[in-house]
Amino acid sequence: MSNTYFNFINGEWVPSKTNETYASINPAKTDEILGFFQQSNEEDVELAIQTSENAFSNWSRTAAPKRGDVIFNLIQLLESNKEELAVIITKEVGKSLREAHGEVRKTIEAMKQFSGEATRLTGETIPSQDNDIFGYTVREPLGVVGVIAPYNFPLGIGIWKIAPAIIAGNTVVFKPASNTSLISVKIMELFEEAGVPAGVINMVTGPGGVIGSAIGNHPKIKAVSFTGSTDVGLALGKAVTARGAKMQAEMGGKNPSIILEDANMDETVENLVISGFLDNGQRCTGTSRVIVLKSIAKELIEKLVKRAEKLVIADGFTENVDNGPVIDEGQLNTYLHYVHSAIDEGATLEYGGKRLTDDGKDKGYFVLPTIFSNVTKEMTINREEIFGPVIGITVVDTYEEAIELANDNEFGLSSTIYTNDMNKAFHFIREIESGVTHVNIPSNYFENQYPFGGKKASSIGPREQGSTALDFWTEYKTVYIKA
Repeated sequence: MSNTYFNFINGEWVPSKTNETYASINPAKTDEILGFFQQSNEEDVELAIQTSENAFSNWSRTAAPKRGDVIFNLIQLLESNKEELAVIITKEVGKSLREAHGEVRKTIEAMKQFSGEATRLTGETIPSQDNDIFGYTVREPLGVVGVIAPYNFPLGIGIWKIAPAIIAGNTVVFKPASNTSLISVKIMELFEEAGVPAGVINMVTGPGGVIGSAIGNHPKIKAVSFTGSTDVGLALGKAVTARGAKMQAEMGGKNPSIILEDANMDETVENLVISGFLDNGQRCTGTSRVIVLKSIAKELIEKLVKRAEKLVIADGFTENVDNGPVIDEGQLNTYLHYVHSAIDEGATLEYGGKRLTDDGKDKGYFVLPTIFSNVTKEMTINREEIFGPVIGITVVDTYEEAIELANDNEFGLSSTIYTNDMNKAFHFIREIESGVTHVNIPSNYFENQYPFGGKKASSIGPREQGSTALDFWTEYKTVYIKA
């Protein structure tokens, strides 16, 4: 019998006003229910907001370095619970245990960065035109804020949004993805054990359309940080900003990798596998468009297909596994839709393109990594985000044509060029329309001490992480003093 889990409000686990639940299942074994969670509604969100508002006064007046102590404590807890956390991630998301351990490790690295931000919550002292006036600025928290996290990195993204929000002195209403609710319960337990006072962080589970809308439209929510699809993010952003609140959104990507003649081909292929196929391509920064010069296109396709054939697809706990299942039936159907669309529009299927049902995989949502060639810029597969292990290859004659094609897209999150020509590399860095870019590195590579975010339809608002981590979560007050 699976456990039933509750909302976390005012430091207590409480049932929803609806008295209804939903199940979180293992996408590798869909008959395995991981738990039942509260199918909350607007009343539950209202209670969480009231609780957060009540807690704000004391928390915002707590010295910033003491708020940072909570994150320091969290680091130790993440370390001591890392095996359990990785197991939950693999069961709930489907990713390999290796990749789940990687997510826990990156989360710990992020908290090491954030824990020091509490002592860097700085303002400025600026000379006044009047010698008798002392002027300076301070940064203050916003109030009650909303955090809406996705399923693909449920531990990492959830925590690295909440951490800077509370370091800045805000109180949080957290809405996790429904299909990763179990790991989100664990996040609340860890924050509580780390010393977060009751009411500072509150979690409400339930359908995104209901809970997300209630958070986005509530006048007491001063800011919302969202990661998810562009369609949802843009709609939510309109609701939030229309009432004068702040919006931060990290949304979709259709990330290009340009490959020139002088690239190290074997290394490039490995990087494409890492960025395009691992985690089933369920990474907003993953490579989905490959733009390659004609002279090396045949070699690239042959080597990429051979490498894809060697990938091990199985339950995430299987030894030496590369990919587990995609997250749910909806994502499986999305993958199949885009495969059929690409074939119908004239792309050549080089490898993959199907669901796997052998050796018990029929009980889960397993798919093959997929490679299409002869992809043109008008094709749907070249323009829309799939969020699956699908790479479309487009052949061009010149570098100039490659960068023009790379920029011909509504998204602008991440990008990569593979070349040993540093003149072209630096030209690419200047001209590419993406918020994160790389040279000879997978498009999904990142480090937490650097700002993260995209351009065009990939992001809204200030960057996350790095030196900009607190920008979104604070506002400036300017002070003039005359003795």
